[in-house]
Amino acid sequence: MTQVANTPSRLVVRDVVKEFTTPAGTLRVLDGVSFEVSAGEMVAVTGPSGSGKTTLISVIGSLEKPTAGTVLVDGVDVGGLSGAALQEYRARRVGFIFQEHRLLPQLSAAENVLMPTLAGGCAANQGRCGELLDQVGIADKAGAYAWQLSGGQRQRVAIARALVNSPGLLLCDEPTGNLDRENAIAVTELLHQLAKTHQVAVVMVTHNAEVAQRCDRRMKMAGGKAQWE
Repeated sequence: MTQVANTPSRLVVRDVVKEFTTPAGTLRVLDGVSFEVSAGEMVAVTGPSGSGKTTLISVIGSLEKPTAGTVLVDGVDVGGLSGAALQEYRARRVGFIFQEHRLLPQLSAAENVLMPTLAGGCAANQGRCGELLDQVGIADKAGAYAWQLSGGQRQRVAIARALVNSPGLLLCDEPTGNLDRENAIAVTELLHQLAKTHQVAVVMVTHNAEVAQRCDRRMKMAGGKAQWE
C-alpha cells in the first residue's frame, strides 16, 4: 500500500524487491515495498523479527542493492550509484543511527561528531559541531570522552554525528533499543524535533510501540510487505 504525502518527498521507494540466495533456494525478504517520506517527516517502521525492516533500511542506505524496484533520495536513484557517487551519497545525503552508538571511545564527543566530515573529505566544521551538540542538549560534554558519557548521552552524540554533513535523510535502526524508557522517549522526541528543524526525512525501525506512536506515521512490515497503520 502506498501513501503519498502532500509535500515533495525526500525519499521515494517504489516496488522494491530484495531477494537472497540460500542453500534452500531464493528467499524474498522485501516483496514490492512502496512508500514515500517527505522532508521534516518521521516515519516508524514496525513489525516482527524477520519481517524485512533492517533489510529495508540497508537497501535505502545503499548497503544492499535492491533486486528490483527503485529507491530515490532527493531525486537520486540510489540503486544506480557506484564508485565516488556512492561514497558521496553515503557521506552526504544519508545519515545512519544504530542501536549501538558506535562511537570511538578514545575520541571526545566533538571529535566523534566530526568523524563523518573527515571521511567525506570535507573540512571539519567546528561551528556546526558545536551547534549540533547544543541542539541535542550536551554542549557541555563536547570535550568528554565517549566512555565518560551515559548511554543516553552517547546516543545524542550519535544523532549529532549523523546530522553533521546535513543529510536529507536519516535512517535509524532501533536507536532507542539500548535505552531505558525515559531516555528512549527523550531521544525519540529529540529526533522528531530535529527532523522538523533541519527538514530531514527520518525512517526509524523500532519494536517499541510507544516510540512508534510518537512518529508522524507508522508502517508495519509483515512477510516482506509494508502497510500503513
